[in-house]
Amino acid sequence: MDAFSNILAKEFSLRPEQVQAVIELLDAGNTIPFIARYRKEATGSLDDQLLRELSERLEYLRNLDKRRAEIEKALTEQNVLTEELQEKLQKAATLSELEDLYRPYRPKRRTRATIAKERGLEPLAVWLQFQFPKADVMAEAQKYVDPAKEVPDAEAALAGARDIIAETVSDDAALRKTLRSLLTREGVIVSHQAKEEDSVYRMYYDFREPVRTIAAHRILALNRGEKEEFLKVTLEADEEKAAAQTKAAFVHPGSAAFDQVALACEDAWSRLLFPSLEREIRNELTDRANVQAIKVFSDNLHQLLMQPPIKGKVTLGVDPGFRTGCKLAVVDENGKVLDTGVGHFTLPGQETAKAAAAKLIKGFVKKYGVTAIAIGNGTASRESEQFIASLLPELPGVAYVIVSEAGASVYSASKLAAQEFPDFDVTQRSAVSIARRMQDPLAELVKIDPKAIGVGQYQHDLKQNELTQALDGVVEQCVNSVGVEVSTASAELLSHVAGIGPALAKNIVTYREENGIPSRAALKKVPKLGPRAYEQCAGFLRVMNSKNPLDGTAVHPESYEAAEALLKTLGCTEKDIKNGGIPDIAEKAKSYGLDKLAEMLNVGLPTLKDIISELQKPGRDPREDLPKPVLRTDVLDIKDLKPGMELTGTVRNVIDFGAFVDIGVHQDGLVHISRMADRFVKHPSDLVKVGDIVKVWVVEVDEKKKRISLTMVKNKI
Repeated sequence: MDAFSNILAKEFSLRPEQVQAVIELLDAGNTIPFIARYRKEATGSLDDQLLRELSERLEYLRNLDKRRAEIEKALTEQNVLTEELQEKLQKAATLSELEDLYRPYRPKRRTRATIAKERGLEPLAVWLQFQFPKADVMAEAQKYVDPAKEVPDAEAALAGARDIIAETVSDDAALRKTLRSLLTREGVIVSHQAKEEDSVYRMYYDFREPVRTIAAHRILALNRGEKEEFLKVTLEADEEKAAAQTKAAFVHPGSAAFDQVALACEDAWSRLLFPSLEREIRNELTDRANVQAIKVFSDNLHQLLMQPPIKGKVTLGVDPGFRTGCKLAVVDENGKVLDTGVGHFTLPGQETAKAAAAKLIKGFVKKYGVTAIAIGNGTASRESEQFIASLLPELPGVAYVIVSEAGASVYSASKLAAQEFPDFDVTQRSAVSIARRMQDPLAELVKIDPKAIGVGQYQHDLKQNELTQALDGVVEQCVNSVGVEVSTASAELLSHVAGIGPALAKNIVTYREENGIPSRAALKKVPKLGPRAYEQCAGFLRVMNSKNPLDGTAVHPESYEAAEALLKTLGCTEKDIKNGGIPDIAEKAKSYGLDKLAEMLNVGLPTLKDIISELQKPGRDPREDLPKPVLRTDVLDIKDLKPGMELTGTVRNVIDFGAFVDIGVHQDGLVHISRMADRFVKHPSDLVKVGDIVKVWVVEVDEKKKRISLTMVKNKI
């Protein structure tokens, strides 16, 4: 059994054999989506999220063990590794504990203590630390006077010895742990204005909050304000208590050397310990805020990617612009481009141009049967929205929706759709992307760097490697939970399927264009797609037009034999799958006996239930159960908003202190966490998710600053 199985089992409240199975599957190169979906018997049906947390914690523990071995090796080479020290190293549960133990032996830059040692004062420092009751301190110090070594008198010798003692005190692992606990428990983060200038950080110009309670978003705001030199941020501590604890660990009352050691301890606290621990605690706070912000970003991204597609609509995409006009693109129900154009309708005046644009749009609607219009949420989108809304009375059956960040659309379309549309300019491609995003948000948003999607907080201040890893995991989880139609998916979408990656995704697209992919089995012919990759990806790829209807489901090829035997046993056929599924198969299976069926088919109960679910509704899209985006037929202006007005909106972003809601006035309104419910709310994500449709009331409107305050509780207006 892996050395960390028991530790992880205890931390995650799991059985050791469960954890061991996960570790073995991960070490064998299996992807998390594959393990979560197709190895439920081994893991006890652990979900993607828990598997990722286990994997991350396992990596931390292994890195901790690796660092422990490095430190032990270094101490052995220095010939200072005692049994007691080795035991402490083995018990260290965090990297900070390990580094504290190694600190006294780590190679140091030239310090006051090393200079004192060079002057031969280390024996005096050791003698002082013994703190003999009746010793003559000045007489002992006089022995070390040596002008040639820059020790002109006894006072200089004592000063150097105190420097050595101070460094010894500051390197003491037990003391550092005690003081770190004190500062974490009782310390206060304080910030003040650093320069005479107003800024967005004004609320932090005279700010203080305990270390133990400060919120993650405030930590990140303080860090950014300090980096931009608007704030001076410090940690305040009870100096007397900390100094007393420091002296209590090293000073023996009644000794002749009492004063010297006490002075060294005070110096150790103020000059060495506090600055070091302040950095550590602020780094720990930043790490904690980093984890929280990444979680918020990940949750929001997951909800955004899993927004229900608006299927079956011929869509007009509008990329708003001023000087160059608005680029238009019509795509059919499957995203195929039917037509493009340019409309000038966002600038004042230009009535002739607006009339021509109206004629063009009406022509598109009539010619292609457009039933939905997607408008990019960027420059000139407000004007575009107003113009489109003004046309709707003449376009029966047509509604519009605002889709996120035109800027990100331009990026994805220009960089990733150039091969598909070599004759289109950037904005034409963007108009296509906008339309497709409404039809299938997941398929289009995977083309964009997740960090460029504005659904987080302070994302540019976070640890970018950790953020990238977390967001890539979210994208992978979403893509694999939905499944991918291999005959139409872009290389970008395919690259997020378990076991594939960018290079193999391109190979699939190239092979598809040259040969077609009539079945899942045909994937084995794709260059570089070997048995391992096929095992990992096959269940997440759909081939809807395959002769084998199971190829269009989430049933893994390794379970086809069991699925076919199940159909036969229950009196069903593969033709039933092609006809939209077998609604009563779950009842039939239950009547026969699930345990009996599982034993007969030689599969686990979780796998059997998954097969039954897929046969009941083949290729089911989990996004279908979520509320559909709001399609609008009118438009409001911020000037129209009045306190107390009731509106329906869509949650666009969830952050630590509230949620931003699109209420159809182009400027999202903020529902502060204090106005989300009549009860205490620990975090906004406990109540709302990105994409949720919520009822809100207007609290306050600031037209000049374009700020809208909303409430989800009517009595908190």
